[in-house]
Amino acid sequence: MPSRRLRLTEVPDELVEGIHRLQRSLEVRAEFPAEALEQAAGLRRDQPGFPGHEDRTDIEFVTIDPASSKDLDQAVCIERRGDGYRVHYAIADVGAWVEPGSPLDVEARLRGETLYAPGARVPLHPADLAENAGSLLADDRPRPAILWTHHLAADGTATAVEVSRAMVRSRAKLSYESVAQDLAAGRTHPSVALLPEVGRLRLRLEAERGGISLNLPEQEIVAEGNTWSTRFRTLSPVEDFNAQISLMTGMAAADLMLGARVGILRTLPTAGEREIDRLRITARTLGVPWPEEMDYPQFVRGLDPADPRQLAVMVRCTSLFRGAGYQAFDGELPDGYLGHAALATEYTHVTAPLRRLVDRFSSEICVCLSQGEPIPDWVKEALPEVPELMAVSGRRAKAWERGVVDLAEALVLQPLVGRVFNAVLTDVSPRTGLGTFQIADPAVEARLPAKGRKPGTELRVRLDKVDLRDGEIQFSHPN
Repeated sequence: MPSRRLRLTEVPDELVEGIHRLQRSLEVRAEFPAEALEQAAGLRRDQPGFPGHEDRTDIEFVTIDPASSKDLDQAVCIERRGDGYRVHYAIADVGAWVEPGSPLDVEARLRGETLYAPGARVPLHPADLAENAGSLLADDRPRPAILWTHHLAADGTATAVEVSRAMVRSRAKLSYESVAQDLAAGRTHPSVALLPEVGRLRLRLEAERGGISLNLPEQEIVAEGNTWSTRFRTLSPVEDFNAQISLMTGMAAADLMLGARVGILRTLPTAGEREIDRLRITARTLGVPWPEEMDYPQFVRGLDPADPRQLAVMVRCTSLFRGAGYQAFDGELPDGYLGHAALATEYTHVTAPLRRLVDRFSSEICVCLSQGEPIPDWVKEALPEVPELMAVSGRRAKAWERGVVDLAEALVLQPLVGRVFNAVLTDVSPRTGLGTFQIADPAVEARLPAKGRKPGTELRVRLDKVDLRDGEIQFSHPN
């Protein structure tokens, strides 16, 4: 979702009260304590030295992010090495900036992760750190990073990885759109010219091991001046390719942790046969072919969200991706499944420390393991509590995103009360009989009684009520 720094004057005037109500109800910490702001300002103003970081400013790093982003966690440079590849991946070293027990550390543990919304973004760290001193900006200033160096074979398989502390310098701030345009025009920046090649190889490896990426249309809010609009969008190929570099790093991090029996994994339980059988019934009911010999991952990868019936099946697939969490361990591996079912391998979060608390701890573990150093006490002492901190912040983030989207939908729909829209029923709750439907223009999701209709059905709905204070919208079936 496009996002900017928290300034409520950028929220449409009609929604300021609603945003404040949402903040209060979720206990969102919109403002930073003075001591945290002062500490971050000091880091920006008086950059400390980083003697433990080797000079790797020779690497031609670039960043790829949404055009409006300033909190840049990752920078990449991909080179051809013989018939294989070498991928340099620099991750902002937040641990080099944030002293354990300091105001910045205490506040980050309370927040857990950045909350997103245009003009109402609530960051994990103050802007002086996240969007200035610690961000991998292309401003000719070297910055401390955790440097991952991946060695890949010709088929994209990872053969070796090194992790070190390094000073790096980003040469260019690229966006997904600019990279896509440059690729089409044949003028791609040399550092990412091989990104599509490596990205496709990694996607093929994901498919071969049984991994699944649900490319559901994403509902996002677009800020234009002092107004918001909503739309549905799917990830571009450049975003998919870039995501594969991050996923590869998370997998390598999990391997390091499991080998040393210390760390924190991002886990997702596997879907049971009962859930998959239910999905087969849904597909059969909607008339979406699913040959008996085709396994679940292969079926999901072939679904087309542009087809209403297939979209409904994809929405139902989300029920098989529930239960994600974090599993920490030190000395003994926990019992049970430690993998990430959607990726079909073990995985952890290490690539977004400016926006997610857990990544600072997992990055420190990985660089210490790779360099043969003892893991600091501040990391080990925090390990048992980090999963719960992230669980709390994850629930808050989902509620915040849903609440802000509800307000945006209400704003878009306010002038349209009484109008009848074409919609697609994407899901029906077997317990309540409520159906979830999507309207394409304006991009809105809502619920109302399905009245016996099946997912995938095209229907007409009438907008009856809009409340901008809490984002409530009410639809009905027209007579």
